[in-house]
Amino acid sequence: MGGQKTMFGIRRPLRRAVSLGLPTAWGALAVTYKLTCPPAQQQGLGARIVTSAVFFAVGTGLVVQVRRTLLRELRQARRVAGAAQSALLRPLPPRVGGLDVAVARLSADRGATVGGDLYEVVATEYGVRVVMGDVRGHGLSALSTVAAVLGSFREAAHDEADLGRVLRRLDRALARHLRERARDTSESSGVPDTPVAEEFVTVLLLEIARDGAVRALNCGHPWPYLLRGPRVEPLARADPLPPLGPFPLPPDLTATPCGALRRGESLFLFTDGAAEARDARGRFFPLPTALSDAVRHHPVSARHLLRAVLAALLRHTAGRPADDVALLVLQNGRERAALGARDGDMTGTAAS
Repeated sequence: MGGQKTMFGIRRPLRRAVSLGLPTAWGALAVTYKLTCPPAQQQGLGARIVTSAVFFAVGTGLVVQVRRTLLRELRQARRVAGAAQSALLRPLPPRVGGLDVAVARLSADRGATVGGDLYEVVATEYGVRVVMGDVRGHGLSALSTVAAVLGSFREAAHDEADLGRVLRRLDRALARHLRERARDTSESSGVPDTPVAEEFVTVLLLEIARDGAVRALNCGHPWPYLLRGPRVEPLARADPLPPLGPFPLPPDLTATPCGALRRGESLFLFTDGAAEARDARGRFFPLPTALSDAVRHHPVSARHLLRAVLAALLRHTAGRPADDVALLVLQNGRERAALGARDGDMTGTAAS
């Protein structure tokens, strides 16, 4: 390990010295030619053509070298940002609290791996709790907001017995994060009171109890679909609350009862990038139809359902969705009576 650290420690300054040395050498070559070469001192047409060619070659070399350096640094920054997002949106186990889980995430831009979608599924003493959300925007600012919301959820989901108190914890964490980001931005830019009023996060909270009872709190997020055999219907039709950020939460945060998730039934959660995906003719992606087609003839696993919808979405958008997309399937494939109290202790090892 010491040898590796030494080697990397040498290699990095050496690479930086080379990236700076080559443009310097090109510039020195051009100055030397201009000052010492006889053709550069002459005023004839041929001498001017030669001098112009030399300086054109030097300029081209400088541009190519600078471009290569910038691209290398950009690729490194993207790798670091992608690694950070992968650490935040860690792979979900294939089974959580007795529910089968499958998840997929698509980036609108293949070059920009950092998006604002967030999700998590955790087994708690209160049942399986789920969050799915969408942060406005992309890039590192969106990633920092994802970190704030997910970090708060992962603690509050275990600490709070009431789902409404979980949502309030998320709201306070987001408000604190936006205040700190506005302060840091104003200090670095010198512009006081940088506004954060345009920042918001859509959030859907679900709680699936041991008996299958489902409760939800929705702040501006699309309602998931409930799949019962060949039937596909929204989990609820109630108007959602406003997204977190622009408006305060109401005093009463009573979770909406959404029936029960029985054995063999599935919940399909998604971000608005899936519902608003368009084809070349501007038509929206028919998500309910894709779900119906996937389960029309026989029951399917959570992973098969996810793959079928994902393939249909990619066909519809010709492989280039205009917005980031996150898809999450929760399927009750368990024998609850057999699992009983073990529900909260089930974990998995493979990514969905």
